[in-house]
Amino acid sequence: MSTKLVLLDQLAACHHDKSWFMPLDEMLRNVTASQALWLNDEGQSIWGLVNHLTFWNETWLERFIEGEVGLDNNINNDETFIVNPSQVSEEDWQKSIERIGATFIRWIQAVRDSDDAKLGMTIPSYFNAPWWNVISNVCIHNAYHIGQIMMLRKKVRGEMI
Repeated sequence: MSTKLVLLDQLAACHHDKSWFMPLDEMLRNVTASQALWLNDEGQSIWGLVNHLTFWNETWLERFIEGEVGLDNNINNDETFIVNPSQVSEEDWQKSIERIGATFIRWIQAVRDSDDAKLGMTIPSYFNAPWWNVISNVCIHNAYHIGQIMMLRKKVRGEMI
């Protein structure tokens, strides 16, 4: 199996393919805005996690598409979880769901359209890591937070854990 197929499988598993864990699109289905805003004891919310995933997936996707990684050391990771209090309607929540979904679709298309040479190209400014490794780690990051979303969803919706 090629590296590209493995990455496509990982991206699909995170986004829409029920395999080893429930994918993000399934986790967000039928979650209301008020449920998405509910905070656990650690101050995490489904919406905040979706914003965080959107930020990092869009950031690395743009870097991959452009072929350049200008690392911004001024990024405050905590700020990637923030939900804008002036945009907390049901419509805004649906837009957040659509945005992360569209980002996954763009990732899948970008990997599908890439060749092995691009996937194997190293990123000098990022520990000389090859792109395939970075994309794989983005997927691991996604899976980690999808698990957190699953636990929050179960808690807020009163589902069995």
